[in-house]
Amino acid sequence: MTVGGRSPWDVRLVCGAAGAAALQALHSAVPNGAGRLGSLLETFLPWLGLTVPVLGCLALLKRSRAGLLACLAPLAVWLWIFGGMWLSPARAPGPYDLTVVQHNVADDNADPSGTARALLAARAGLVAVQELTPAARCVYQDVLGASHPHRAVHGTVGLWSVHPLSDVRPVDIRPEGFPESWQRGLRATVSAPGGGVTVYVVHLPSVRLGPAGLASAARDESAARLGTLVDDDPADRLLVVGDLNGTVQDRGLAPLTSRLHAPPSGFAFSWPAALPVARIDQVLGRGVEVARVSALEETGSDHRPVLARVRLR
Repeated sequence: MTVGGRSPWDVRLVCGAAGAAALQALHSAVPNGAGRLGSLLETFLPWLGLTVPVLGCLALLKRSRAGLLACLAPLAVWLWIFGGMWLSPARAPGPYDLTVVQHNVADDNADPSGTARALLAARAGLVAVQELTPAARCVYQDVLGASHPHRAVHGTVGLWSVHPLSDVRPVDIRPEGFPESWQRGLRATVSAPGGGVTVYVVHLPSVRLGPAGLASAARDESAARLGTLVDDDPADRLLVVGDLNGTVQDRGLAPLTSRLHAPPSGFAFSWPAALPVARIDQVLGRGVEVARVSALEETGSDHRPVLARVRLR
């Protein structure tokens, strides 16, 4: 049986490829009302590229030339969005002024000492952590303190630095209704060799995926508060480092990410640690260039650390 001269499989494959291409190209048109479906799609947007080999294999299996040609559409859209990240050299050319490690170390981490040693082995000038418990704080200080003598800790976030820190202060990014004990942000000025740079270390509220969709209202509100603080900050050179519980494509973070620059290359998926599917741990900049980001090996956390190379313009 044919449909307009085409086999049913031709029609199915062409429609599937067209749908995949449209979903990628027009992801911002997916509504983000109930269930935050737009944010959910954008969190895993790179994985829509898997539709190309799946549809391509079906086209070969069914001997559908039309279906095989139709696969070029979602492939082209994927390369348009992510090709720069995928095709860029693994290493951006040096030199770098600053190396930053970002890691949600997990408050239930059974091996904080091993995690701290893994972060130390990255040989970064700055080590930013989240979910730092009072008991684990001493462990991280014991491991990192000798090489990173400058420290700033507020609530559950911390920053260890090779370079001197000044103007250290807490940052209030609490969504409405959250208790005062919810302390997940700090700001400090780092006296790096290339010049001073302001660093925010933050941990936005968690999101949950359930039958009703993605629950991200608190995270989105916190991102908007942080975006306002960043926008009002007079610093010429600024980094936001932390667990944002979202990707840079997620429109829920736009009030923050629209004010900053993301690394131009490298997926560096960081969560979940055992089989990472998204990078929700970020190093974003303003007035600086985050030239390269990469994910490091697993630690005792459910996140992987990410390493960023930064040039101070």
